[in-house]
Amino acid sequence: MADEEIRYDLLTQEALRGVIRKVLGIVQRSGLPGQHHLYVAFDTCADGVIIAGDRRATSGNLIAQRDIEKVFVTDSYSAVGIAGAAGVAVEMVRLFTVDLEHYEKIEGVPLSLAGKANKLAGMVRANLGAALQGFVVVPLFVGFDIDAPDPTKAGRIVSFDPTGGRYDERGGYHAVGSGSLFAKTVLKKLHDPTAGVDAAMRAAVEALYDAADEDTATGGPDLTRQIYPVVITITGAEGAVRRTDEQVGDVVRAVVTDRAVRPGG
Repeated sequence: MADEEIRYDLLTQEALRGVIRKVLGIVQRSGLPGQHHLYVAFDTCADGVIIAGDRRATSGNLIAQRDIEKVFVTDSYSAVGIAGAAGVAVEMVRLFTVDLEHYEKIEGVPLSLAGKANKLAGMVRANLGAALQGFVVVPLFVGFDIDAPDPTKAGRIVSFDPTGGRYDERGGYHAVGSGSLFAKTVLKKLHDPTAGVDAAMRAAVEALYDAADEDTATGGPDLTRQIYPVVITITGAEGAVRRTDEQVGDVVRAVVTDRAVRPGG
C-alpha cells in the first residue's frame, strides 16, 4: 500500500467530470441560470438559413430587459445567437466577430464554415471554468457555406453544449433556450426544406409566438412598444442581412391577426 502512487491528476479529472455532469443535469432540468434567452434557427434549405430571437431577458421572476438583442451578424455569411449569462455571452460574440475579421485581414480569405464553428467551440470550452460557477453560455451558430457544391443545401446550423462540444443540426431547424421545447415543436410542423426566406421568417415568428405563449422567459412581439424579434437571413445572393423592424413588423402583424381568428395557430 505504501508503494502505491496516488494519481492526483486522474482523481481531479474524475471529480471535474462529476461536476460537469451535475451542471449539465441542472441545465437540463431547470434551464440556464441568470438572464434567460430563447432564440430559434430555421434552415430554409432552398435559399440559405435564418436565425431569429425574441427580445426579453429575465432575472428570476423579473423582466430584466424588454429589447435585448440575442442574435448577431458575425461576418458576411454567418451569425450567432446567444443563451445563458448575458454579459459573458455578448462579450464572447464580440470577440468571435473580431477574430473572424482579423483572420480574413491576415490571410486574405475568410475562415471556412467548419473553422468558424470550431473557433466558437473553443471559446465555449474556454468558458468552462465560469460555467461550473453558473455562468453558462450556449451559443447557436448559423452560416451559409459558400464552398458547398449545392447552394440549395448550403445553409448550416451548429449547436454547442457548455463543455464546447459542437453538433451539426441536420434536421433543418433548431432552438435553444428556456422556451426551446415549444419553439421546436412548432418548427417541426412548419419546416419546409423547399421554402424561401419569406416563408421561413413566418415560421420563425410563429415559433417564437407560441414559445412566448407557454414560457414566461420568452418575450412575445410587443406591438405597443413596437419591439419585434431580431431576424437575420443568410443567403448566397445577399449574405448575412439583419431584417429591418418594418419587414419583421409586417410578419408579426400578419401572425397576430391570424391568431386573433385562430389562437392555436
